[in-house]
Amino acid sequence: MGEAVSRTEFRNAMARVCAPVNVVTTNGPAGRGGFTATAMCSVTDDPPSVLVCMNSRSAQCPLFIENRRFCVNVLSHDHKDLAAHFAGATADMAERYAAADWVEMKSGSHALADAIVALDCELADARLVGTHHVFIGRVVDIRSRPDGNALLYFDRNYVHVPTQLGSFGG
Repeated sequence: MGEAVSRTEFRNAMARVCAPVNVVTTNGPAGRGGFTATAMCSVTDDPPSVLVCMNSRSAQCPLFIENRRFCVNVLSHDHKDLAAHFAGATADMAERYAAADWVEMKSGSHALADAIVALDCELADARLVGTHHVFIGRVVDIRSRPDGNALLYFDRNYVHVPTQLGSFGG
């Protein structure tokens, strides 16, 4: 094997990977929290599960682990300001939540009322991998809407695709 890939080289490469923007929320005995994430994907459909990655230095990590529940809210291109609030532009959690309308899900976590999709999850597993916690959530409830274009993150900028591009055969 050659030289190890540097952190900077890896981060620059990952910036070139287009990803949907999500606000991940939690609510429970430890309190209410939320953050913006692009590191989210499905794990399996048996049982329906997703994973979300969260920086372990975040003060909210213990909150998500103690609450043992979270909701992944897939944002539309209309939610750029909300994504910034939950990415840290707004420090106060009450102010973050005041910037949108929310619906309480089965787990007690909050779903963005107009999210493209909201995946309500019970925490099945949490693992520390390097600098991030990987949360595996078992999906217990889903809200979705039939319209809207996803807010995407590419090359360190928010972007959106203005029209439906169609299927690739799946």
